[in-house]
Amino acid sequence: MDPRVIAHYETHDQTDRLHATATGRLELTRTQYLLRRYLPPAPARVLDVGGGPGIHARWLTDQGYTVHLIDPVPHHLTQAAAHANCTTELGDARRLTAPDNSQDAALLLGPLYHLPDRPDRITALREAQRVVRPGGLIAAAAISRYSLLQDHGTVTSLTDEDVRRRLGTRLTSGYQPEPDADPTGLFTAAHFHTGDELLAEATEAGLTDAVLRGIEGPAWAILKGVERYTGEVPSDLFATALEAAHLADPHPATADMSAHMLLLATVG
Repeated sequence: MDPRVIAHYETHDQTDRLHATATGRLELTRTQYLLRRYLPPAPARVLDVGGGPGIHARWLTDQGYTVHLIDPVPHHLTQAAAHANCTTELGDARRLTAPDNSQDAALLLGPLYHLPDRPDRITALREAQRVVRPGGLIAAAAISRYSLLQDHGTVTSLTDEDVRRRLGTRLTSGYQPEPDADPTGLFTAAHFHTGDELLAEATEAGLTDAVLRGIEGPAWAILKGVERYTGEVPSDLFATALEAAHLADPHPATADMSAHMLLLATVG
């Protein structure tokens, strides 16, 4: 794992990321909704790869799932052990220690966007496929490339030539090469996917029946903009954004409009 990514997460606490803002709550609500639709029933064995401080592990274990969390950041393991009733392991998505066919599901809700090289992302998906039993689930999240336009539009001026240059590079390549390239100062080296790119990587990894869902849906940036300028988001506006995300599910082309998208595949 890129040492810049490790350093970022050692100094940027993630425990409140999905609770502190309206867009974070939308991401959490929708991720839970989608996983509940596709996960095998509890007490299934779930490998939470790149599980961070255990936000998802907590609600999964509360529902009776058996969760083993793997993360490359030691600080995350300490937080996860205190936050969720799961086991933890320092590890890398590209080199899982779990035996073949030993898990009912594997979640990769963070690793893909911190692996800038395509071969590494393919390796991570293949490793997930190796450890999940036939009929089990792989769920992998990515950051949507075209959401960068919406995101930057709510936090910075798109009339700034330096911002436009850096944004144009990322829209073309999907790659954010250095931590200070993010004008918010809140992110680090990353890769941003298109929906077609993510599906192509899944196919190359051998996941032939993958489906794509937008997580936050097409209205997430409205919540972010309202919250930024007013300090709060009305409950009816949040409910509308959530319903828009649900309504978009049958239309995979809309996944690129989300801040994040979720690849869901059953292991053959």
